[in-house]
Amino acid sequence: MFVDRVQIEVAAGNGGRGMCSFRREKYVPKGGPDGGDGGHGGSVILEARAGVDSLAALAHRRQWRAEHGAAGGPANCQGRNAEDLTLLVPPGTIVIDEATGLVLKDLAAAGESIVAAKGGAGGWGNIHFKSSTNRAPRQTTSGEQGEVRRLLLELKVIADVGLVGKPNAGKSTLLSRLSRARPEIADYAFTTKVPILGIVAVSRDRSFVLADLPGLIEGAHAGVGLGHEFLRHVERAGILVHVVEPFPADGTEPLANYRAIRDELMRYDAPLAERPEIVIVSKSELPGADTVRADLAAAIGREVLGVSAVTGAGLDALLRAVVAELDRRSGGA
Repeated sequence: MFVDRVQIEVAAGNGGRGMCSFRREKYVPKGGPDGGDGGHGGSVILEARAGVDSLAALAHRRQWRAEHGAAGGPANCQGRNAEDLTLLVPPGTIVIDEATGLVLKDLAAAGESIVAAKGGAGGWGNIHFKSSTNRAPRQTTSGEQGEVRRLLLELKVIADVGLVGKPNAGKSTLLSRLSRARPEIADYAFTTKVPILGIVAVSRDRSFVLADLPGLIEGAHAGVGLGHEFLRHVERAGILVHVVEPFPADGTEPLANYRAIRDELMRYDAPLAERPEIVIVSKSELPGADTVRADLAAAIGREVLGVSAVTGAGLDALLRAVVAELDRRSGGA
C-alpha cells in the first residue's frame, strides 16, 4: 500500500528520578549521600532510509512513544538511559509541526535524520545537594518531561524525470517499456492513482529514476481531481517528460491538452512550469500521429518527439534527450 501523508504523535521518554540514598558500610556509620542520577529518556528520531518507499508502516499507529529513563540507584549509580526510538521514512519526506505549520526538516536524501522529540534529562540524586551546611541532603529532582509533538509527514517522490500528461496519455505503458516497473495499464483514465518509480538503465554505468505520476486535469492547482496529490510529487522531478496523446478518447485536441497541463503547472507553482521539459507524442504507431506531432511542434515552437511504447520507435531518441538534459543540469550544478 502506497501512503504519502500521515499524521502522528511522537512522545519522547521522561528522564528517570534521582535517588535519595546514604552510604551504609561497616565502620562508616555516617557515610554521606550517594544517590545516583536518573537516566535520560529516549528521543524519537525520524530517519530517511533508502529502500523505504512509503509511509505505510507509520499509518497504522497514531502514537509513537520512546521509553522512559530508569531511576538512579544507591552507591552513586546512574539509572539506565533509554534507547532512542528511530522511525524510518522514505527519502523525500517533509516533517511538519502540525501545531505551527512550520517545516521542521526536509529529509530529501537517504541518511538524513531529525530528532522529532527530545528525551528528558535524568533527575539529580541527593549527592548533588551535599554542602558544608547540608551534609545529609534528602533533596532529589524528578527527571525532565520528554517532548511531545504532533507531526504531519508528507512524502514528495524524488525522481530524476517525471512523466506528466492527461489521464490515459500512455505514461504507464511508456514506463513499463523503459524500466522493469509494472504499473497498472488499462484503456480507461486514472489507472495510475499513486506515483510509480522505475529505474531506467541507459548503459552499464548509467541510469536514472523515472516516475509515472497520476494524470492531471484542469483545476488541479485548486485541488480538483487528484489535484495537489499529483502536484506535490511532480515538484521533486528535475526534468519533465510531457506525454501528449495524439487522439484522445474524449475528443479533446492535443494542443489544448498540452496547454492545459502547462497552465496547471504555472498556477500551482510558476518555477515548476520553468523546469526542463521534453515533449513527446505517444502512440506514434497510429496513422496520423506524425501529423499531430508536427502540428504540435509548429504550434509551441519547439521540438516534439514521436514515441511508440508498442513498437519501440522513438524510445532511443527520448533516452538520448533525457540523458543530454541530465548532463546539462549536472554540469551547471
